[in-house]
Amino acid sequence: MSDFAIIWDWLAFAIRWTHVVTAIAWIGSSFYFVALDLGLRKAPGLPVGAHGEEWQVHGGGFYHIQKYLVAPERMPDHLIWFKWESYMTWISGAALLMVTYWAGSELFLIDPAKMELLPWQAILISAGSLSVGWIVYNNLCKSPLGEKPTLLMLLLFVLLVVMGWAYNQVFTGRAVMLHLGAFTATIMTANVFFIIMPNQRIVVADLKAGRTPDPKYGKIAKLRSTHNNYLTLPVVFLMLSNHYPLAFATEYNWIIAALVFLMGVTIRHFFNSMHAGKGNLWWCWGATAMLFVAIMWLSTAPMLRETVEQSEARPLTATQQAMIATPGWDAASSAVMGRCSMCHAREPSYDGIHTAPKGVLLETPDDITRAAREIYIQAGVTHAMPPANVSFMEPQERQAIVDWYRAAPKSLAFN
Repeated sequence: MSDFAIIWDWLAFAIRWTHVVTAIAWIGSSFYFVALDLGLRKAPGLPVGAHGEEWQVHGGGFYHIQKYLVAPERMPDHLIWFKWESYMTWISGAALLMVTYWAGSELFLIDPAKMELLPWQAILISAGSLSVGWIVYNNLCKSPLGEKPTLLMLLLFVLLVVMGWAYNQVFTGRAVMLHLGAFTATIMTANVFFIIMPNQRIVVADLKAGRTPDPKYGKIAKLRSTHNNYLTLPVVFLMLSNHYPLAFATEYNWIIAALVFLMGVTIRHFFNSMHAGKGNLWWCWGATAMLFVAIMWLSTAPMLRETVEQSEARPLTATQQAMIATPGWDAASSAVMGRCSMCHAREPSYDGIHTAPKGVLLETPDDITRAAREIYIQAGVTHAMPPANVSFMEPQERQAIVDWYRAAPKSLAFN
């Protein structure tokens, strides 16, 4: 079981690395083209059908870029499509969701204090919920509301807030923020896969056939691309939030997420206005700062926390009972309780720690068995925890953790 746990952790790292790299590529190209589109200028002598042009300098050379609002008169010989950045970001993100939250559902996904779920039930809710946003959003866009972009954006915001609240009724705080990010990212990638790319293929097919492309396809794609532009920064925040308990380990995490979406609008509005030559709207930064102050206040507002007594009273699963029955449990749990629980507690006693790091609690048998694999990796195989060994965990205590985890049945490898 121990070797498998290490391989599994490296697999998660490799997928996370892939996800970050592809996300950088997607976000980078998206931001570039939005800025380019907004910065286009009319100029005399533009080719027939050209909407505008821009001159740029980079890498020791100059670039002369022209945009055709619908399409050029003929199909160019060399055409680059931007799609795989989006697809691979979603695919790698879905894989990371499976490896981390589905395989580790008892620690990272299920919150028994909110809803008693079996792993397969939690996974089913997780997977099924991601498609809901796209179905609702896509129908809204195809309705007459598609001609009212501001109202459409407001309804999309309402949908995201409702989903954040709904996730908070079911999952752990970490999973709430992560799933809301995945929910939004699914809408964004679906925009590319189901709308933007097919519309561009229709235009290309018309050019090849000698037909005049219908401008409606470009207009529809432009609307979806604009939505993606405003949703990008909130998604990045939500994906990073799992490292910051102040963002997710509160009953108000869904409200924090809602304010983050508003911050994404104010920040992108500033840059979009600047790139369009409409001036620097400095008030956007003031609004962003006020939203961030509200988020900080919510993160420390009185919270409804599960007590130690409630955790101890909750029935242990068969998996947890098997972990406790494994030889070495007493020594391992004693090491964890003595060296880790002062920080990983519902009310941390270590100076300067206000919430349990990453929301991981290690005060009761229920807590410890749920986090068994993380404890093994972080405090047994490696010395990552306690950080700088501030609680003076002894080598024999780390060995006790390793021996206990390695002695557990192979069937418990994901725990």
